[in-house]
Amino acid sequence: MLYDVELEVAMQPAGADVETIISRTNYREMYYSAAQQLAHHSSSGCAMNCGDLLGSGTISGPEKSSLGSLLEISWGGKEPLTLDSGETRTFIEDGDRMTLRGHAQGDGYRIGFGECTAAILPAIE
Repeated sequence: MLYDVELEVAMQPAGADVETIISRTNYREMYYSAAQQLAHHSSSGCAMNCGDLLGSGTISGPEKSSLGSLLEISWGGKEPLTLDSGETRTFIEDGDRMTLRGHAQGDGYRIGFGECTAAILPAIE
């Protein structure tokens, strides 16, 4: 079964007034289905229990705008991404604010997952 879940990632550098959408992709681009991921996980001897959560990992589509990680988007740091604020990034930096959004939509309904936003803090010395 393919799930039609639109996914979006935004980046906003510290001090910038505007965020930049750096990726738009869809869960349909998953290489393995949720059932295959569960089978792989449990076949290695890891027990699954009610309430356990599994993350899908990176979901990359066929277009550059649908690549699922900044490493892919910047071609391993070789092609900097220009943000709407005018700054460039090849990797996430301290102070950057990342936002993940997702929703499923069909005829007459929309199920939103809300936003997950966090600021990247510097490492503790």
